[in-house]
Amino acid sequence: MKRVIKKLVPKGMLRAYHFFLAYIAAICFGFPSRRMVIIGVLGTRGKTTVANLIWSCLDAAGYTAGLTGTANIRVGKKERLNPFHMTMPGRFAMQRMLAEMRGAGCQFAIVETPSEGVEQSRNVGIAYDVVIMTTLYPEYLETHNWSFERCKEMHQRVFATLKKQPIKHFHGEKVPKTIIVNADMEDKDLFLKYPADRKITYGVKNNADIRATDIREDAEGHADFSVESAHYTLGVKGGFNVSNALAAISCVSALGIKQEAIEKGLRALTLVPGRMEEIQNDRGITVFVDYAHDAISLETALSSLLKTKKKENKFIVLTGGQGGGRDKEKRPVMGQIAAHYADYVIVANEDPYEDDPKTIVEEIASGSEAAGKVRGKNLFLEMDRRAAIKKALSLSNIGDIVFIGGKGSEQSMEVKGGKIPWDDREVVREELGSMMRKA
Repeated sequence: MKRVIKKLVPKGMLRAYHFFLAYIAAICFGFPSRRMVIIGVLGTRGKTTVANLIWSCLDAAGYTAGLTGTANIRVGKKERLNPFHMTMPGRFAMQRMLAEMRGAGCQFAIVETPSEGVEQSRNVGIAYDVVIMTTLYPEYLETHNWSFERCKEMHQRVFATLKKQPIKHFHGEKVPKTIIVNADMEDKDLFLKYPADRKITYGVKNNADIRATDIREDAEGHADFSVESAHYTLGVKGGFNVSNALAAISCVSALGIKQEAIEKGLRALTLVPGRMEEIQNDRGITVFVDYAHDAISLETALSSLLKTKKKENKFIVLTGGQGGGRDKEKRPVMGQIAAHYADYVIVANEDPYEDDPKTIVEEIASGSEAAGKVRGKNLFLEMDRRAAIKKALSLSNIGDIVFIGGKGSEQSMEVKGGKIPWDDREVVREELGSMMRKA
Protein backbone atom coordinates (compact mmCIF):
# COMPACT_ATOMS: atom_id res chain seq x y z
CA MET A 1 0.00 0.00 0.00
CA LYS A 2 2.81 2.44 0.88
CA ARG A 3 4.50 1.84 -2.48
CA VAL A 4 1.23 2.60 -4.29
CA ILE A 5 0.72 5.84 -2.34
CA LYS A 6 4.30 6.94 -3.05
CA LYS A 7 3.71 6.53 -6.78
CA LEU A 8 0.48 8.55 -6.68
CA VAL A 9 1.63 11.48 -4.51
CA PRO A 10 3.93 14.07 -6.17
CA LYS A 11 7.54 13.65 -5.02
CA GLY A 12 7.84 17.28 -3.97
CA MET A 13 4.86 16.89 -1.67
CA LEU A 14 6.31 13.69 -0.19
CA ARG A 15 9.66 15.39 0.49
CA ALA A 16 7.95 18.31 2.20
CA TYR A 17 5.92 15.90 4.31
CA HIS A 18 9.05 13.99 5.38
CA PHE A 19 10.91 17.22 6.20
CA PHE A 20 8.22 18.75 8.38
CA LEU A 21 7.45 15.46 10.11
CA ALA A 22 11.13 15.10 11.06
CA TYR A 23 11.28 18.67 12.37
CA ILE A 24 8.11 18.19 14.40
CA ALA A 25 9.59 15.02 15.91
CA ALA A 26 12.72 16.94 16.96
CA ILE A 27 10.57 19.67 18.53
CA CYS A 28 8.46 17.12 20.41
CA PHE A 29 11.55 15.59 22.03
CA GLY A 30 13.27 18.91 22.70
CA PHE A 31 16.07 18.61 20.12
CA PRO A 32 18.11 16.12 22.19
CA SER A 33 20.96 16.05 19.66
CA ARG A 34 21.81 19.67 20.52
CA ARG A 35 22.96 18.54 23.96
CA MET A 36 25.33 15.80 22.78
CA VAL A 37 28.27 15.61 20.40
CA ILE A 38 26.79 13.92 17.32
CA ILE A 39 28.91 11.77 15.01
CA GLY A 40 27.31 10.88 11.70
CA VAL A 41 28.63 7.84 9.84
CA LEU A 42 27.77 7.71 6.13
CA GLY A 43 28.71 5.54 3.17
CA THR A 44 27.56 2.51 1.25
CA ARG A 45 29.69 0.03 3.26
CA GLY A 46 31.28 -0.21 6.69
CA LYS A 47 29.00 2.17 8.62
CA THR A 48 28.01 -0.30 11.32
CA THR A 49 31.53 -1.47 12.14
CA VAL A 50 32.91 2.08 12.11
CA ALA A 51 30.13 3.24 14.44
CA ASN A 52 30.76 0.42 16.90
CA LEU A 53 34.54 0.95 16.86
CA ILE A 54 34.02 4.63 17.67
CA TRP A 55 31.65 3.69 20.49
CA SER A 56 34.21 1.23 21.90
CA CYS A 57 36.99 3.85 21.90
CA LEU A 58 34.77 6.42 23.62
CA ASP A 59 33.72 3.80 26.16
CA ALA A 60 37.38 2.88 26.79
CA ALA A 61 38.08 6.57 27.42
CA GLY A 62 35.45 6.61 30.15
CA TYR A 63 32.72 8.48 28.26
CA THR A 64 29.06 7.52 28.00
CA ALA A 65 28.09 7.16 24.35
CA GLY A 66 25.00 6.14 22.44
CA LEU A 67 24.72 4.53 19.01
CA THR A 68 21.98 3.95 16.47
CA GLY A 69 22.76 1.70 13.53
CA THR A 70 21.78 -1.12 11.24
CA ALA A 71 22.69 -3.92 13.61
CA ASN A 72 22.42 -2.51 17.11
CA ILE A 73 21.45 0.32 19.39
CA ARG A 74 23.60 1.29 22.36
CA VAL A 75 22.70 3.53 25.27
CA GLY A 76 25.85 3.69 27.33
CA LYS A 77 26.86 0.13 28.11
CA LYS A 78 23.37 -1.22 27.43
CA GLU A 79 22.99 -2.80 24.00
CA ARG A 80 19.97 -4.08 22.11
CA LEU A 81 19.47 -5.29 18.57
CA ASN A 82 17.91 -2.96 16.02
CA PRO A 83 14.26 -4.11 15.69
CA PHE A 84 13.31 -1.76 12.84
CA HIS A 85 14.71 -3.60 9.77
CA MET A 86 16.15 -0.28 8.63
CA THR A 87 19.29 1.60 9.57
CA MET A 88 17.55 4.87 10.42
CA PRO A 89 14.07 4.37 11.84
CA GLY A 90 11.11 6.76 11.59
CA ARG A 91 11.59 10.33 12.72
CA PHE A 92 9.79 9.99 16.06
CA ALA A 93 11.56 6.71 16.84
CA MET A 94 14.89 8.33 15.95
CA GLN A 95 14.36 11.37 18.15
CA ARG A 96 13.00 9.19 20.95
CA MET A 97 16.24 7.17 20.95
CA LEU A 98 18.36 10.31 20.99
CA ALA A 99 16.30 11.60 23.93
CA GLU A 100 16.82 8.26 25.67
CA MET A 101 20.57 8.61 25.20
CA ARG A 102 20.60 12.14 26.50
CA GLY A 103 18.49 11.09 29.49
CA ALA A 104 20.99 8.33 30.25
CA GLY A 105 23.82 10.86 30.41
CA CYS A 106 25.39 10.22 27.01
CA GLN A 107 27.88 12.90 26.02
CA PHE A 108 28.23 11.44 22.51
CA ALA A 109 25.85 9.81 20.04
CA ILE A 110 26.96 7.97 16.91
CA VAL A 111 24.29 7.98 14.21
CA GLU A 112 24.53 5.77 11.14
CA THR A 113 23.04 7.95 8.41
CA PRO A 114 22.15 6.11 5.17
CA SER A 115 21.33 7.90 1.93
CA GLU A 116 17.80 6.49 2.05
CA GLY A 117 17.32 8.12 5.45
CA VAL A 118 18.50 11.46 4.06
CA GLU A 119 16.18 11.09 1.05
CA GLN A 120 13.30 10.89 3.53
CA SER A 121 14.67 13.72 5.76
CA ARG A 122 15.20 11.43 8.74
CA ASN A 123 18.40 13.34 9.46
CA VAL A 124 16.53 16.64 9.79
CA GLY A 125 16.61 17.90 13.37
CA ILE A 126 19.85 16.03 14.16
CA ALA A 127 22.66 18.48 14.92
CA TYR A 128 25.81 16.82 13.59
CA ASP A 129 29.32 17.79 14.73
CA VAL A 130 31.43 15.16 12.95
CA VAL A 131 30.52 13.49 9.66
CA ILE A 132 32.43 10.51 8.25
CA MET A 133 32.32 9.16 4.70
CA THR A 134 33.45 5.52 4.66
CA THR A 135 32.92 4.32 1.07
CA LEU A 136 30.86 5.14 -1.98
CA TYR A 137 30.19 2.20 -4.28
CA PRO A 138 27.54 2.28 -7.02
CA GLU A 139 24.13 1.64 -5.53
CA TYR A 140 20.86 1.79 -7.45
CA LEU A 141 17.79 2.03 -5.24
CA GLU A 142 14.16 2.74 -6.01
CA THR A 143 14.27 5.36 -3.23
CA HIS A 144 16.74 7.31 -5.38
CA ASN A 145 14.82 6.66 -8.63
CA TRP A 146 17.47 4.04 -9.50
CA SER A 147 20.04 6.86 -9.78
CA PHE A 148 23.55 6.54 -8.33
CA GLU A 149 23.96 10.30 -8.83
CA ARG A 150 20.96 10.83 -6.56
CA CYS A 151 22.57 8.50 -4.02
CA LYS A 152 25.72 10.66 -4.09
CA GLU A 153 23.64 13.80 -3.74
CA MET A 154 21.94 12.51 -0.61
CA HIS A 155 25.25 11.64 1.02
CA GLN A 156 26.60 15.10 0.18
CA ARG A 157 23.59 16.83 1.70
CA VAL A 158 24.73 16.01 5.25
CA PHE A 159 28.22 17.37 4.56
CA ALA A 160 26.83 20.50 2.91
CA THR A 161 24.80 21.44 5.99
CA LEU A 162 27.42 20.60 8.64
CA LYS A 163 28.63 24.17 9.21
CA LYS A 164 25.02 25.36 9.56
CA GLN A 165 24.45 23.12 12.57
CA PRO A 166 24.31 24.64 16.08
CA ILE A 167 27.66 25.32 17.75
CA LYS A 168 28.29 23.20 20.83
CA HIS A 169 30.79 23.21 23.68
CA PHE A 170 32.31 20.23 25.47
CA HIS A 171 34.49 20.57 28.56
CA GLY A 172 34.22 24.31 28.05
CA GLU A 173 35.64 24.28 24.53
CA LYS A 174 33.94 24.68 21.18
CA VAL A 175 33.39 21.41 19.30
CA PRO A 176 34.91 21.89 15.81
CA LYS A 177 32.71 20.88 12.90
CA THR A 178 34.77 18.06 11.39
CA ILE A 179 34.66 16.23 8.04
CA ILE A 180 36.41 12.85 7.80
CA VAL A 181 36.76 11.13 4.42
CA ASN A 182 38.28 7.88 3.16
CA ALA A 183 41.19 8.92 0.92
CA ASP A 184 41.02 5.58 -0.93
CA MET A 185 37.58 6.55 -2.22
CA GLU A 186 37.42 7.73 -5.83
CA ASP A 187 34.86 10.44 -5.07
CA LYS A 188 36.57 11.81 -1.95
CA ASP A 189 36.70 15.37 -3.29
CA LEU A 190 32.89 15.46 -3.47
CA PHE A 191 32.87 15.55 0.32
CA LEU A 192 36.07 17.39 1.11
CA LYS A 193 34.86 20.47 -0.80
CA TYR A 194 32.33 21.42 1.86
CA PRO A 195 33.17 23.93 4.62
CA ALA A 196 34.26 22.64 8.02
CA ASP A 197 36.51 23.67 10.90
CA ARG A 198 38.63 20.58 10.26
CA LYS A 199 39.02 18.10 7.43
CA ILE A 200 40.76 14.76 7.95
CA THR A 201 41.51 11.97 5.47
CA TYR A 202 42.36 8.35 6.21
CA GLY A 203 43.41 5.46 4.02
CA VAL A 204 45.28 2.26 3.35
CA LYS A 205 46.26 2.71 -0.31
CA ASN A 206 46.56 6.45 -0.85
CA ASN A 207 48.33 9.23 1.03
CA ALA A 208 46.21 10.47 3.91
CA ASP A 209 46.39 12.28 7.23
CA ILE A 210 45.77 8.97 9.01
CA ARG A 211 47.38 6.12 7.03
CA ALA A 212 47.85 2.47 7.97
CA THR A 213 51.18 0.72 7.41
CA ASP A 214 52.66 -2.68 8.33
CA ILE A 215 49.27 -4.38 8.03
CA ARG A 216 49.28 -8.02 9.08
CA GLU A 217 46.53 -10.59 9.46
CA ASP A 218 46.94 -13.75 11.56
CA ALA A 219 45.60 -17.21 10.77
CA GLU A 220 42.37 -16.48 12.67
CA GLY A 221 41.67 -13.32 10.70
CA HIS A 222 42.68 -10.69 13.28
CA ALA A 223 44.59 -7.73 11.88
CA ASP A 224 47.18 -5.42 13.38
CA PHE A 225 48.74 -2.33 11.85
CA SER A 226 50.57 0.89 12.57
CA VAL A 227 49.78 4.57 12.16
CA GLU A 228 53.07 6.44 12.47
CA SER A 229 54.50 5.39 15.88
CA ALA A 230 51.24 3.94 17.21
CA HIS A 231 50.40 0.24 16.89
CA TYR A 232 46.88 -1.21 16.88
CA THR A 233 45.35 -4.70 17.09
CA LEU A 234 41.72 -5.28 16.13
CA GLY A 235 39.38 -7.44 18.15
CA VAL A 236 37.00 -7.90 15.21
CA LYS A 237 38.03 -10.28 12.44
CA GLY A 238 38.84 -9.42 8.84
CA GLY A 239 41.73 -7.48 7.37
CA PHE A 240 39.19 -5.28 5.55
CA ASN A 241 38.32 -3.80 8.95
CA VAL A 242 41.63 -1.91 9.01
CA SER A 243 40.01 0.82 6.91
CA ASN A 244 37.03 0.91 9.28
CA ALA A 245 39.42 1.21 12.22
CA LEU A 246 41.19 4.15 10.55
CA ALA A 247 37.86 5.98 10.30
CA ALA A 248 37.31 5.41 14.02
CA ILE A 249 40.86 6.51 14.89
CA SER A 250 40.45 9.68 12.83
CA CYS A 251 37.20 10.50 14.59
CA VAL A 252 38.14 9.90 18.22
CA SER A 253 41.59 11.45 17.80
CA ALA A 254 39.89 14.60 16.53
CA LEU A 255 37.70 14.53 19.65
CA GLY A 256 40.77 14.46 21.87
CA ILE A 257 40.66 10.82 22.96
CA LYS A 258 44.04 9.64 24.24
CA GLN A 259 46.11 7.04 22.41
CA GLU A 260 45.89 4.44 25.20
CA ALA A 261 42.09 4.52 25.13
CA ILE A 262 42.01 4.19 21.33
CA GLU A 263 44.27 1.12 21.42
CA LYS A 264 42.15 -0.39 24.20
CA GLY A 265 38.88 0.37 22.41
CA LEU A 266 39.94 -1.22 19.12
CA ARG A 267 41.02 -4.40 20.95
CA ALA A 268 37.95 -4.51 23.19
CA LEU A 269 35.37 -4.69 20.41
CA THR A 270 35.36 -8.34 19.41
CA LEU A 271 31.83 -8.58 18.02
CA VAL A 272 29.44 -6.48 16.00
CA PRO A 273 26.11 -8.37 15.87
CA GLY A 274 25.70 -10.11 12.54
CA ARG A 275 29.00 -8.84 11.16
CA MET A 276 31.29 -11.83 10.62
CA GLU A 277 29.74 -13.24 13.78
CA GLU A 278 31.06 -16.69 14.57
CA ILE A 279 28.51 -19.20 15.89
CA GLN A 280 30.16 -21.52 18.38
CA ASN A 281 29.36 -25.23 18.06
CA ASP A 282 30.56 -28.73 19.02
CA ARG A 283 30.67 -30.12 15.47
CA GLY A 284 34.16 -28.86 14.70
CA ILE A 285 32.98 -26.57 11.89
CA THR A 286 33.44 -22.81 11.62
CA VAL A 287 30.17 -20.98 11.03
CA PHE A 288 29.89 -17.26 10.31
CA VAL A 289 26.72 -15.18 10.00
CA ASP A 290 27.20 -11.93 8.12
CA TYR A 291 25.14 -9.07 6.72
CA ALA A 292 26.82 -9.20 3.26
CA HIS A 293 23.86 -8.35 1.04
CA ASP A 294 25.52 -7.05 -2.11
CA ALA A 295 28.33 -8.07 -4.44
CA ILE A 296 31.10 -5.95 -2.93
CA SER A 297 30.43 -6.83 0.71
CA LEU A 298 30.00 -10.50 -0.22
CA GLU A 299 33.32 -10.65 -2.06
CA THR A 300 35.09 -8.79 0.76
CA ALA A 301 33.82 -11.26 3.35
CA LEU A 302 34.45 -14.40 1.29
CA SER A 303 37.96 -13.41 0.20
CA SER A 304 38.85 -12.71 3.83
CA LEU A 305 37.51 -16.07 5.04
CA LEU A 306 39.22 -17.98 2.24
CA LYS A 307 42.58 -16.94 3.69
CA THR A 308 41.77 -18.87 6.87
CA LYS A 309 40.60 -22.08 5.12
CA LYS A 310 42.87 -25.11 4.93
CA LYS A 311 43.25 -26.69 1.51
CA GLU A 312 41.65 -29.98 2.51
CA ASN A 313 38.49 -28.37 3.91
CA LYS A 314 35.33 -27.18 2.16
CA PHE A 315 33.91 -23.67 1.92
CA ILE A 316 30.10 -23.59 1.92
CA VAL A 317 28.33 -20.32 1.15
CA LEU A 318 24.67 -19.41 1.57
CA THR A 319 23.55 -16.19 -0.07
CA GLY A 320 20.33 -14.51 -1.17
CA GLY A 321 18.88 -11.26 -2.43
CA GLN A 322 16.42 -8.55 -1.49
CA GLY A 323 13.31 -7.27 -3.18
CA GLY A 324 11.42 -4.12 -2.26
CA GLY A 325 13.12 -1.68 -4.60
CA ARG A 326 16.68 -2.94 -4.15
CA ASP A 327 19.19 -3.19 -6.96
CA LYS A 328 18.28 -6.15 -9.21
CA GLU A 329 21.46 -6.00 -11.28
CA LYS A 330 23.59 -7.20 -8.37
CA ARG A 331 21.80 -10.55 -8.07
CA PRO A 332 23.59 -12.64 -10.76
CA VAL A 333 26.87 -10.95 -9.79
CA MET A 334 26.41 -12.17 -6.21
CA GLY A 335 25.76 -15.66 -7.49
CA GLN A 336 28.91 -15.52 -9.57
CA ILE A 337 31.02 -14.31 -6.64
CA ALA A 338 29.67 -17.01 -4.34
CA ALA A 339 30.47 -19.66 -6.97
CA HIS A 340 33.99 -18.32 -7.45
CA TYR A 341 34.91 -18.68 -3.77
CA ALA A 342 32.75 -21.57 -2.56
CA ASP A 343 32.84 -25.32 -3.04
CA TYR A 344 29.08 -25.39 -2.48
CA VAL A 345 26.58 -22.57 -3.01
CA ILE A 346 23.11 -22.45 -1.48
CA VAL A 347 20.84 -19.69 -2.78
CA ALA A 348 18.09 -18.87 -0.30
CA ASN A 349 15.06 -16.69 0.10
CA GLU A 350 16.01 -13.57 2.05
CA ASP A 351 13.81 -10.45 2.11
CA PRO A 352 11.55 -10.52 -0.96
CA TYR A 353 9.08 -7.90 0.29
CA GLU A 354 6.31 -7.83 -2.35
CA ASP A 355 8.51 -9.32 -5.09
CA ASP A 356 8.46 -12.92 -6.26
CA PRO A 357 11.07 -14.73 -4.14
CA LYS A 358 11.53 -17.48 -6.73
CA THR A 359 12.53 -14.90 -9.35
CA ILE A 360 15.13 -13.41 -7.00
CA VAL A 361 16.61 -16.81 -6.19
CA GLU A 362 16.71 -17.84 -9.86
CA GLU A 363 18.49 -14.61 -10.86
CA ILE A 364 21.21 -15.21 -8.27
CA ALA A 365 21.51 -18.87 -9.23
CA SER A 366 21.98 -17.92 -12.88
CA GLY A 367 25.21 -16.18 -11.90
CA SER A 368 26.45 -19.26 -10.06
CA GLU A 369 25.64 -21.47 -13.05
CA ALA A 370 27.48 -19.10 -15.38
CA ALA A 371 30.50 -19.51 -13.10
CA GLY A 372 30.37 -23.31 -13.42
CA LYS A 373 28.21 -24.51 -10.56
CA VAL A 374 25.69 -27.30 -11.28
CA ARG A 375 22.26 -27.60 -9.68
CA GLY A 376 21.88 -30.58 -7.42
CA LYS A 377 25.62 -31.13 -7.35
CA ASN A 378 27.29 -28.07 -5.86
CA LEU A 379 24.49 -25.54 -6.30
CA PHE A 380 21.22 -25.72 -4.37
CA LEU A 381 18.16 -23.45 -4.47
CA GLU A 382 15.93 -23.30 -1.41
CA MET A 383 12.90 -21.06 -0.88
CA ASP A 384 12.61 -22.00 2.81
CA ARG A 385 15.46 -20.14 4.50
CA ARG A 386 15.57 -22.51 7.48
CA ALA A 387 15.83 -25.47 5.11
CA ALA A 388 18.60 -23.61 3.25
CA ILE A 389 20.58 -23.09 6.47
CA LYS A 390 20.06 -26.73 7.39
CA LYS A 391 21.33 -27.76 3.95
CA ALA A 392 24.46 -25.60 4.29
CA LEU A 393 25.26 -27.09 7.70
CA SER A 394 24.55 -30.65 6.56
CA LEU A 395 27.14 -30.35 3.78
CA SER A 396 29.86 -29.55 6.30
CA ASN A 397 32.35 -31.77 8.10
CA ILE A 398 35.04 -31.12 10.71
CA GLY A 399 37.28 -28.23 9.65
CA ASP A 400 34.91 -26.82 7.02
CA ILE A 401 33.78 -23.18 6.89
CA VAL A 402 30.10 -22.30 6.50
CA PHE A 403 29.13 -18.74 5.62
CA ILE A 404 25.51 -17.62 6.07
CA GLY A 405 25.15 -14.26 4.32
CA GLY A 406 22.49 -11.66 3.71
CA LYS A 407 20.71 -10.87 6.96
CA GLY A 408 23.25 -10.77 9.77
CA SER A 409 21.47 -9.94 13.03
CA GLU A 410 18.26 -8.64 11.46
CA GLN A 411 15.30 -9.49 13.65
CA SER A 412 12.70 -10.02 10.95
CA MET A 413 12.17 -11.16 7.38
CA GLU A 414 10.22 -8.92 4.99
CA VAL A 415 7.73 -10.97 2.99
CA LYS A 416 4.55 -10.31 1.06
CA GLY A 417 1.96 -9.16 3.55
CA GLY A 418 4.36 -7.92 6.22
CA LYS A 419 7.26 -9.13 8.30
CA ILE A 420 7.89 -12.31 10.26
CA PRO A 421 10.24 -12.72 13.25
CA TRP A 422 13.63 -14.05 12.14
CA ASP A 423 17.24 -14.21 13.28
CA ASP A 424 19.77 -16.15 11.17
CA ARG A 425 22.02 -16.60 14.21
CA GLU A 426 19.30 -18.24 16.30
CA VAL A 427 18.19 -20.47 13.42
CA VAL A 428 21.79 -21.61 12.91
CA ARG A 429 22.08 -22.43 16.62
CA GLU A 430 18.80 -24.33 16.56
CA GLU A 431 19.76 -26.36 13.51
CA LEU A 432 23.20 -27.13 14.92
CA GLY A 433 21.57 -28.28 18.15
CA SER A 434 19.15 -30.50 16.24
CA MET A 435 22.03 -32.07 14.29
CA MET A 436 23.95 -32.77 17.50
CA ARG A 437 20.94 -34.47 19.08
CA LYS A 438 20.54 -36.73 16.04
CA ALA A 439 24.25 -37.62 15.91
